[in-house]
Amino acid sequence: MAEHTEEQIKDIQERIFGALENVIDPELGIDIINLGLVYGIDFDDAGNTEIRMTLTTMGCPLADLLTDQIHDALTAVPEVTNIEVKLVWYPQWTVDKMSRYARIALGIR
Repeated sequence: MAEHTEEQIKDIQERIFGALENVIDPELGIDIINLGLVYGIDFDDAGNTEIRMTLTTMGCPLADLLTDQIHDALTAVPEVTNIEVKLVWYPQWTVDKMSRYARIALGIR
């Protein structure tokens, strides 16, 4: 397995980030990046990718659906070989984590 340079890893992480913009929360119609649900992305030389994310509420019934969509979206990044989605609850999600785009789209000021 070849080692990636820091620059290559940054590029791969940016492409992962971009792919995650295609994962849409079906209740809100906004992607998980603009909703501020993704707290971190880790990628190693073996292609192991960890996505740390939260949900808008504990017990959200969409966790499995979003996880499946993340797996589907990351097939667009060939360097990703293994995906682990870790749900975290701290810090707690609030509307403050949403991008300006998401707030406008949802009519939140």
